[in-house]
Amino acid sequence: MNAQPHPESYTPQSAPKKSPPVTSELSSIIDFIRYGASRFSAAGLTFGHSHDNPIDEATHLVLAALHLPPDLPPAYGAGKLVAEEKDKVLGLIERRIKERVPVAYLVGETWFAGLKFKSDTRALVPRSPIAELIEGGFNPWLEDRHVERALDLCTGSGCIGIAMAEYNPHWQVDIVDISDDALSLANENIVYQHVEGRVRAIKSDLFAGVQGEVYDLIVSNPPYVTNDEYAAMPAEYSHEPVLGLTSGDDGLDITLRMLDEAAAHLSEDGLLIVEVGDSEHALVNLLPRVPFVWLEFKVGPMGIFALERRDLVEHAADIAAARRARD
Repeated sequence: MNAQPHPESYTPQSAPKKSPPVTSELSSIIDFIRYGASRFSAAGLTFGHSHDNPIDEATHLVLAALHLPPDLPPAYGAGKLVAEEKDKVLGLIERRIKERVPVAYLVGETWFAGLKFKSDTRALVPRSPIAELIEGGFNPWLEDRHVERALDLCTGSGCIGIAMAEYNPHWQVDIVDISDDALSLANENIVYQHVEGRVRAIKSDLFAGVQGEVYDLIVSNPPYVTNDEYAAMPAEYSHEPVLGLTSGDDGLDITLRMLDEAAAHLSEDGLLIVEVGDSEHALVNLLPRVPFVWLEFKVGPMGIFALERRDLVEHAADIAAARRARD
């Protein structure tokens, strides 16, 4: 009988080598932007917080995570990431997909009217088309109008009011909000943009905290999402404060209060500019005699109106009646 070999005489088989992760092939800035955009697209994410496509979303995430500016020259796209940077970027990409957190919250910053702002869950992510008005000097609306004092009502992060002050150094700007959390972030952004001497943050339920104050320009991006719309919103919006989004069954509860009270806080030639988004049609149907001027933007109408103080005064009875009907 043949002798059986001793077990110790066997030569162990080498364990099969594990394939390196696909992400190990990623190296440059542009590699990670492309990878992030592909993952975001495949995951069916919603883009509505400053960006409307996966490439811009991924670019924001990668560049901010690497502490690089959004206008980075293309030549730097070939720059290589070190291991720690790769881990950080990949981790943020995974969180964006799995948790549906907006990029601005993940990286703690975003851009509005060409300015960088701190951004977190204390206030909505800045994204209003009003940025285009600010960058364009509110033309033609302010061409023949003297402005010394401006108000940003429902300021949130402070982006609109702070940007108005940055683009108009001779203006004094008040920014107000009812939320302590939002005002704490707005105050941080005031300091971040070095406008402490020209921008004042005030806690106020609309005009309640600025009684007796008069402004040449009032600008507002108030809550205007309807209750039904909010219930159907994608998961990304669940990370934002509800207080900054919803405003009743037709999205107009806060806007009607604003329209009813604004004339008392506008100078004789004062102007009110308000964003109501998709609630535009409901507002026109509710107040058909009020001469809202719906502003045009590069991409078309965006649900933002302008009203002169004299129009608010002339139609005060209609506005007050509409407000009383829901109080």
